[in-house]
Amino acid sequence: MALVAWNNSYSVGVKAIDGQHTVLFDILNELHDAMMKGQASTITGPLLKKLVKYTQEHFAAEEKMLEAARYAGLTEHRAKHVELIKQVQEYVAKHDRGEITVNLHLMNFLRDWLSNHIMKVDKEYGPWLNQHGVA
Repeated sequence: MALVAWNNSYSVGVKAIDGQHTVLFDILNELHDAMMKGQASTITGPLLKKLVKYTQEHFAAEEKMLEAARYAGLTEHRAKHVELIKQVQEYVAKHDRGEITVNLHLMNFLRDWLSNHIMKVDKEYGPWLNQHGVA
């Protein structure tokens, strides 16, 4: 069972960004599935790292689009990205040291952050990018 399912309510109106967001949902659901099957660090560790890596790539691509469109909220948006990456990297480091496992608390944090970030923060830039020729 998926932790979070993509639907059109998550669309920011920018095809490339929506596509990247669906990949994030897919990786998060893979991680959740592995956790639910008790696949411990053999699968969850690498998936957690994959999620961090793809998130960093997504944020870089998103910020590049926002910069090219001269989005006024880019500085604040970038700061939110930095904070999330920092939080998730702390989880990864603790996981690597054996201090924590991939658990429901982490999964809910990631799900809630992703959903809230898209619905509240990313939705703000969609119209701006559309008005500046990005669809």
